[in-house]
Amino acid sequence: MGILLGLLGVICFSLTLPATSVAVEYFGTTFVGLGRAVIASILVAIILIGRKEKLPSARQFKSLVIVSLGAVLGFPLLTSWAMTSLPVSHGAVELALLPLATAGFAMMRAGEMPSLKFWLSSIAGALAVIIYAIYLGLGQLHIADFALLAAVVILGLSYAEGGLLAQEIGSWQVIAWAIIIAVPVLIIPVSLNVSGEMLHAPLKAWISFLYLAIVSQFLAYVAWYGGMAMGGISRVSQIQYLQPFLMIIFAALFLHESISVFTIVIAIAVVLSVIIGKNASIAKKASI
Repeated sequence: MGILLGLLGVICFSLTLPATSVAVEYFGTTFVGLGRAVIASILVAIILIGRKEKLPSARQFKSLVIVSLGAVLGFPLLTSWAMTSLPVSHGAVELALLPLATAGFAMMRAGEMPSLKFWLSSIAGALAVIIYAIYLGLGQLHIADFALLAAVVILGLSYAEGGLLAQEIGSWQVIAWAIIIAVPVLIIPVSLNVSGEMLHAPLKAWISFLYLAIVSQFLAYVAWYGGMAMGGISRVSQIQYLQPFLMIIFAALFLHESISVFTIVIAIAVVLSVIIGKNASIAKKASI
């Protein structure tokens, strides 16, 4: 069940960059990157109040701040900015490094010790991604590339922290409280970037933005954190290797970006690494 929930989360996340690419063209980086959380907070607040959820403890609040900085602030803003100058396929390739970042932080925060088999499969998947990146001519890094790499590091820590905390307070509660914590900081910059011209944006722009706000910012995290809580952070993180190639497929379907045979070959190689890594043993550090 943990693997299935993780897969559902990845499928939902895979539409994030294509939706962002459409939305930023009409609404701008700040409104798309931060405004999604403001909209999501309305849904989240209704659910939290309706269920009379208990407030997080001081220790849990600290973890929620980390989740908020990555999943609500850093990653959405950095990727929104990068998508103003990069195609979705470009961003998808670089975000494929996210499982390694998540697994690395998982060892530090959750006390997990991935086996050699796990790391070999992770390295194999990463090498496949690097080969694909070189093929696309991504050897020269631009400022937007650094933004995406920073997003990978920030979200990797957020995923690991959120997956650990989800075992205590529940999967959807993690992202719900993270959104609530961030909203006071977001309201002013989002408000300053609202304009009357937005009312004339096409339907596809509004659908993309609402998808980012409701699904990417909240519902996808419910499935993702729930999957990591049930299946283990390092193991479930392997499924993320599917995400860049799902993004490319969705980009082809909705944005008409082309898919080469080489892309399909690399996708198969990455899927194989996911299957191997998923079955690798994960141990816990012994208590001292």
